[in-house]
Amino acid sequence: MCGIAGLWDKSKKLSTDQIWQTIQRMSDTLQLRGPDNRGSWVEAEVGIALGHRRLAIVDLSPEGDQPMVSADDHYVIVFNGEIYNFLELRSQLEQLGHWFRGDSDTEVMLASFSQWGLDAAVRRFTGMFAFALWDRKERVLHLGRDRLGEKPLYYGWMGQTFLFASELKALKAHPHWQGKIDRNSLALFMRHNYIPTPYSIYQGIYKLPPGTTLTINPDNSEFSPAQISYWSAKSVAESGVTQPFSGNDIEAIERLDSLLRDTISKQMVADVPLGAFLSGGVDSSTVVALMQAQSSQPVKTFTIGFNEDNYNEAKYAKAVAQHLGTDHTELYVTPTDAIAVIPKLPTFYDEPFADSSQIPTFLVAKLARNQVTVSLSGDGADELFAGYKRYSLGRRIWQKIGWMPYNFRSLVASTLTRRSPQAWNYTFSSLDSLLPETLKQQNPGDKLHKLAEVLAVENPEAMYTGLVSHWKQPEALVLGSSEPLTALTNPQHWTNLPAFTQRMMYLDTVTYLPDDILVKVDRATMAVSLEARVPFLDHQIVEFAWQIPLSLKVRHGQSKWLLRQVLSQYVPPSLIERPKMGFGVPIGDWLRGPLQDWTQSLLEEKRLQQEGFFNPQPIRQKWEQHLAGDRNWQYHLWDVLMFQAWLEENY
Repeated sequence: MCGIAGLWDKSKKLSTDQIWQTIQRMSDTLQLRGPDNRGSWVEAEVGIALGHRRLAIVDLSPEGDQPMVSADDHYVIVFNGEIYNFLELRSQLEQLGHWFRGDSDTEVMLASFSQWGLDAAVRRFTGMFAFALWDRKERVLHLGRDRLGEKPLYYGWMGQTFLFASELKALKAHPHWQGKIDRNSLALFMRHNYIPTPYSIYQGIYKLPPGTTLTINPDNSEFSPAQISYWSAKSVAESGVTQPFSGNDIEAIERLDSLLRDTISKQMVADVPLGAFLSGGVDSSTVVALMQAQSSQPVKTFTIGFNEDNYNEAKYAKAVAQHLGTDHTELYVTPTDAIAVIPKLPTFYDEPFADSSQIPTFLVAKLARNQVTVSLSGDGADELFAGYKRYSLGRRIWQKIGWMPYNFRSLVASTLTRRSPQAWNYTFSSLDSLLPETLKQQNPGDKLHKLAEVLAVENPEAMYTGLVSHWKQPEALVLGSSEPLTALTNPQHWTNLPAFTQRMMYLDTVTYLPDDILVKVDRATMAVSLEARVPFLDHQIVEFAWQIPLSLKVRHGQSKWLLRQVLSQYVPPSLIERPKMGFGVPIGDWLRGPLQDWTQSLLEEKRLQQEGFFNPQPIRQKWEQHLAGDRNWQYHLWDVLMFQAWLEENY
């Protein structure tokens, strides 16, 4: 795990010394991603520069340092991530006549590019990666990103200079940087609590989509880099469903167990101490169980606990750890410990990011870093094995309303919204004495308006978009914005899958997973110089998961059925089976308590007006309702607060 940065100054106005100084300054902003070594490479006559910060994991010697030049002098690379099948590739390449100076996966990547070319080589890689590859002969720059988006890569133009980096802070270190906030991206952020790919918070700066390479050549204008998709989650999902796994239940269990064992075995290869995050849930317990089954020593596992029972999974993690015999470390954190992380979040995440589980994720990463340099994680299983509660909720809602013609549903919705929630509340209150207790509702007007919102959607995908949205009308909130289409809202990106559950899983795989879950894990772990590995996102497991019939994922109302069967071979179900808790903190309570003054300051009406990004009225209304305890608007408010905190830090 490392940090990469680079520039291509096509104006050639920077001197050689200026290019060297700039690339070193850019890469130095990524020191936490790579504290072990700094390297730069410059070809001044064409204005190209590559920078690297190294977190040494495999081959700790200088032979693994970057930027690295290929043995045939054809390519130069900077690379962030791990290629887990590099030993297999190395063996193939040696048989083809290649020789190697050291033992790093980076050197194997370079030989692969020399042997097979860009596209064919990338398709052979199993791993997580973001790289920049300079072709010295063709004078072409290639960027590439792994299939699921585990490793980040930003890029864009500043005048005639092309910039790229693992994080935005490196781009901002360039002397020509001009970062103008993109209000359209801000509208997306208010809906999702993250900024979806390919957008960023800055105009003209983009995220490279997962499974994609991008090529810049001397003839590119600043608006026309060529992108090529070498792997498509959409194609994988559709082909997997049309050509499903044909074995029986036992064969499916054995196949998944074998795939996970092989993947986890490869991801346990490191020349530094290695461990795993353990929450005690199905996903992380499966990863740890298969690690321990293949280790002669107790695996180091880490969890954090909270004294609030609704947020504490530490006791379950401890029970699983004891059963498996891991070397377990747990830390109970106080609200003070957690709240102390909040001022650091704008620096960690570089652009607004409002998944509040970013706080415990950082805390468990910090705990693990005291003992290990690499930690495996259970992320990704929910999207692959139908683990989220909202899948069953979305399916039930659509079953209840989808049979009605759209025109009729739309008419009912418009009728319900002709009256305000307050007016409906008054009507119901006047009937209170006539209604039985079972029909009495708190805030019935709000519930009717939510029902109207669901009824008014044209298709199940639109209904799901509403279900996972925070601010439902972000354009009315963000002044001067026009919300762009994304993979979640653009029908051209939707899949042709028969079951609504499958379509929800796919949408999460290409939106929520790379832009929320994986961003959260990457930035939190990199903030403490810890490499996180995500075995469930090995593309062979992803491809097999889409071949598994839905009946093997959801059975008798139980999610992740097949994964649970694998885990039950190692851990008794009694230690695992409980309601899904998630990994959060009581933000709602904190906003009314220890964070109240901080919140009030950032949401002060005059301040919002002066900054000019938000319409203050809906924000103030939600804050006052939340403060009074009338409603819990923690997610909506946290979105605004994370932007406000980021704005305060950066402007």
